[in-house]
Amino acid sequence: MLVSIPGALGAPQLQALRERLAQAGDAWVDGRVSAGYQGAPVKFNQQIDERTEVAAECQRIVLGALERNPLFISAVLPNEVYPPMFNRYAEGMTFGAHVDGSVRIHPHTGRKLRTDVSATLFLSDPADYDGGELQVQDPFGTHSVKLAAGDMVVYPATSVHQVTPITRGERLACFFWVQSLVRDDGQRTLLFDLDTAIQRLNQTSADDSARRTLVGCYHNLMRQWSDT
Repeated sequence: MLVSIPGALGAPQLQALRERLAQAGDAWVDGRVSAGYQGAPVKFNQQIDERTEVAAECQRIVLGALERNPLFISAVLPNEVYPPMFNRYAEGMTFGAHVDGSVRIHPHTGRKLRTDVSATLFLSDPADYDGGELQVQDPFGTHSVKLAAGDMVVYPATSVHQVTPITRGERLACFFWVQSLVRDDGQRTLLFDLDTAIQRLNQTSADDSARRTLVGCYHNLMRQWSDT
């Protein structure tokens, strides 16, 4: 399931992130430092060193926004979020087709985190660069994603995906992974569709008893499918 989340960051948060990243200096490092054996040969970008204070400041901004975003919570059902990372693609940079690693080590706790969902939060306006589309493959084909600054897309971490070469300008983005309460994408999709329908019914004069039954079905499915 690929879901776009408009306005994941508001204008003040987006401006704060851009200012911090613009002043990051030596905190920008070769993006291959976090790539596995499959990704390293096709990854050509820069990213913020996870161990720096600027990374911690930017992570707090993003995580604070995600905690208050109902669409993100409904679509992803987050159990644990890997600390957001930040990358930069200048002209000629790209990240070839790859699949994200299944497990990452949390940089602050040392715990292993299963990567169920991948997320990309766009920080640059689309008009500021050419190329740089996120292309995600699923059973229905290849989806090309290039969203407005502050918008985010989430998709199964099992997906083959890539970032096409930048031919003009610079692309800034935030990326991270989520260990979901429900690891199976098909089950998450059903729960998301059910929750979306319930929210729409809540805005109507639909039968109260029927809505309560649907809410009960949602939570009973969560009990069956949740890892916790």
